Amino acid sequence: MQKTFDLTELTAITPLDGRYRDRVIELAPYVSEFNLIRTRFEVEAKYLIALSEIGLVRKLTHGEKQRLESLGQNISPAFAGQVKKIEEETRHDVKAMERVFRKLLATTSLSDVVEMIHFGLTSEDVNNLAYRLMFKRATEDVCIPTLDRIINELVERAGKFKAVPMLARTHGQAAVPTTIGKEMVVFAVRLNTQVRKLKAHQLTGKLTGAVGNFNALELVSPDVNWIKFSADFVKSFGFEPSLVTTQINPYDDIIEYFQTYQRVNGIIIDFDQDMWRYISDDWFVQTVKSGEVGSSTMPQKVNPIDFENSEGNLTIANGILETLSRKLAISRLQRDLSDSTAIRNIGTALGYSLAGYKSVLSGLERTRPNIPQIESALNKDWSILAEGVQTLLRAQGTKDPYSLVASLTRGGHIGQEKWRKFVDTLPIKEGQKAILKKLTPETYTGLADKLTDRAIKEIKSTKEK
Repeated sequence: MQKTFDLTELTAITPLDGRYRDRVIELAPYVSEFNLIRTRFEVEAKYLIALSEIGLVRKLTHGEKQRLESLGQNISPAFAGQVKKIEEETRHDVKAMERVFRKLLATTSLSDVVEMIHFGLTSEDVNNLAYRLMFKRATEDVCIPTLDRIINELVERAGKFKAVPMLARTHGQAAVPTTIGKEMVVFAVRLNTQVRKLKAHQLTGKLTGAVGNFNALELVSPDVNWIKFSADFVKSFGFEPSLVTTQINPYDDIIEYFQTYQRVNGIIIDFDQDMWRYISDDWFVQTVKSGEVGSSTMPQKVNPIDFENSEGNLTIANGILETLSRKLAISRLQRDLSDSTAIRNIGTALGYSLAGYKSVLSGLERTRPNIPQIESALNKDWSILAEGVQTLLRAQGTKDPYSLVASLTRGGHIGQEKWRKFVDTLPIKEGQKAILKKLTPETYTGLADKLTDRAIKEIKSTKEK
């Protein structure tokens, strides 16, 4: 058997770079090894500019400053390949990048400042900023817009079906009526809450030297306020300065980010499973696309594959996020390298998350309520109105109304006529009996439509802020 293959969607080891490549391709510019190298260049170049601004590097010309500011985004894959080539020798990725950076500046007007590249820094001063920039940008530019699409789809359906009654089930058993729209908006509200947290989350950054004490920088330039310099530099990337550190910037801020993603993914898994059940019960139907096959042996099948795929990918994503959260909280003494291996899997976690988000969107686009089937299930047993009866009896002072109603309704099915006869047996006034006789499963939905309107309004208002 051939031992090596060119990397293609067919030869990729993981589904993300193979089967699901088209779903997650937009993440590649953010979380790939190539972009990690580019972002390290970005941080190192801006560090040179910052050193110039405090006088440790000569004053830069406008053109030199512009060149450094745009350096990271101008790095090509071929150029990044030089870094990987040198890394084969150094076995140190940041040192390899530093050497290539030196060679790059050596042929320019900045050749006289090459010795100030990576001045007084440890690799983690660069890496902690680079990884957070990658994670933040991928979240803001790719994941959040996709999640907003899911929320918008749920809100649209919630508004459209806010007054369409549906049987609610608790413990898998018939409970009381609700509406399709209200059940959709529950998930929209939950997702919107977590997405707002993703948008507002504040990441941190550190530039404090080998073990967090500015040892080398303070020795060489004691007249510089390194604490202020560090804080200002970190803030320039939009991060909160982390000034009390070891060699690493503690990952607590990233772990919080992971945990918000886990909640987002858990909410969508919950939705996937509900939709799976609704489709199984024929309450929702799927659009059949020409040429699609549901089973290799059963021609009639139209499976809820989008929701199943979403559930599977998001479960894997949450497994990775959980592992990263547990691993990155711990670093031996002032630092060990195991976090370096772990943190490289941020892109994998986001990739499986994005694949799951895309699948649930696909599922939503091809499903619609089967109103006749929903109505049939709703009207199958009028005992779902029993809650209202026992509450009305309780309000008028009837003794132990719960047991009274339970003895007449529990375990059996009641149709419309039997319901009316049951109402006639109740110890209540004729006017109250008339109210209960007019009550139907379609009308006993409480404030579901108002709650849906309220939730939609709240979601839209938060998006406008």
